[in-house]
Amino acid sequence: MGRTSDNSFNMKLEGRKQEIIYAASILFKEKGYSAVSMRDLAKALGMKAASLYNHIQSKQEILATIIIGLAEEFTTGIHAIVKTKSTTVEKIEQIIALHIDVTLRNADGLASLNNDWMHLEEENLIYFENMRQEYEEQFRMMVHEGVVAGELKPHNIEIIIFSTLSTLRTLYLWYPNQRHIDPEILKRDMISVLLKGVV
Repeated sequence: MGRTSDNSFNMKLEGRKQEIIYAASILFKEKGYSAVSMRDLAKALGMKAASLYNHIQSKQEILATIIIGLAEEFTTGIHAIVKTKSTTVEKIEQIIALHIDVTLRNADGLASLNNDWMHLEEENLIYFENMRQEYEEQFRMMVHEGVVAGELKPHNIEIIIFSTLSTLRTLYLWYPNQRHIDPEILKRDMISVLLKGVV
């Protein structure tokens, strides 16, 4: 009986922690990480600032939870895509779909990933930068292989990478105001535009 009670308590703590992280991601997107205080966060949640520390150690822990979690999701995703037997075009389609899926689930968190990553401290900053570099290098190799194989047009590889990733990485800014667009149509049309252009 005691064990069940402990588990229930832990589940409540975890749920409350997730609620805090969710509220923080919205505030970080609206104001930027540096401008948000624990008092601001407590006010948004309708609780006392001191009570936050029952669930979270610091604002830095919240930021790391948001950014590292998303970066690991992208890293795991691209590793799985690279390992498939798919063509280069199919792999890029899967990467576009991955970015769209993550954006639809966590547009607010992606704001922190793109705008506040430099505020990560020590090991978390190094870990994130390594993941980001590895992700870009995996994508670069994929595009290179596609150009060499004749699957992709022989455009400058860095331009292809920049055009594709910059669009995908800023999707979080655009899509919240375009929610009338069905997610499946969004995937279909973005894949078509990014891979084939508009002419």
